[in-house]
Amino acid sequence: QVQLVESGGGLVQAGGSLRLSCAASGRTFSINAMGWFRQAPGKEREFVAAIGWSGIWTYYAESVKGRFTISRDNAKNTMYLQMNSLKPEDTAVYYCAAAQRVKVVTTTPGYWGQGTQVTVSS
Repeated sequence: QVQLVESGGGLVQAGGSLRLSCAASGRTFSINAMGWFRQAPGKEREFVAAIGWSGIWTYYAESVKGRFTISRDNAKNTMYLQMNSLKPEDTAVYYCAAAQRVKVVTTTPGYWGQGTQVTVSS
């Protein structure tokens, strides 16, 4: 099993920045990709960004491209999401995810964190 714990959420004004962290533990050797998803009130969970285990491959949803940056520190088993130029529509619970196969990390990753709230005020 893999355990994921997010941190770094909070309240920020529009145009501001936040950095989310996701610490992985357990059978981390089985992970080949990680990602971030978010779920706004009344909406379905949506994909935000993903990164391969080496950190070379990254992929972003169009809505966050150019504003968010995903990265990872394998020595710390930690993934990050740097969020800049935040908008009120970015308000959501953000979830960390991990997958054994890269091809499913953007859809059905398999492992999930508990989520962290990000609120962007206008």
